[in-house]
Amino acid sequence: MAPLSDDLTGMKDDMTAFIEGLGMRRFFGYVECEEVPSVLWGTDERSDSRKDPDGWKDFVELAKATNAPFLTMHSWALDREEFERLTQRLAEGDYTSDEDLEEGRWLKSYIGKTGFVQLGWAHQGCMFVYETATEWYEHYQHLRELADDSGGFMIDETDPGGEI
Repeated sequence: MAPLSDDLTGMKDDMTAFIEGLGMRRFFGYVECEEVPSVLWGTDERSDSRKDPDGWKDFVELAKATNAPFLTMHSWALDREEFERLTQRLAEGDYTSDEDLEEGRWLKSYIGKTGFVQLGWAHQGCMFVYETATEWYEHYQHLRELADDSGGFMIDETDPGGEI
């Protein structure tokens, strides 16, 4: 068994090809599992999916077997602006340590890499969700929470003119 890569771009591309190869469609969207009834597929250390990097194929085939009309697909890659925003927030934070700042700078090597992928499909009022993330993405999430806690909230600006 090969460990997960530090860049999930290849896996995301494989997912796209596999889904389309089964004749299914994708809808680009993120499932907020805390907001809707959800069943998480293979997201803990004991699951077979965690041990099998191709376990997502079983998830997609199950969606196909239930006649799901589409799957949702979401991925996240670290971009330079997000990296700079995070490191700035950490530097300005009241409760961040030198170790936190160093960990933030360490993330620079992951700019442009995909760290998180989510697939989902609906069945009988419930969302079935497959998620996978790299180890560095988990560190990013921790640092983002730390930045939020120590100095307010990070705001994702999608439009420089102020519209989000």
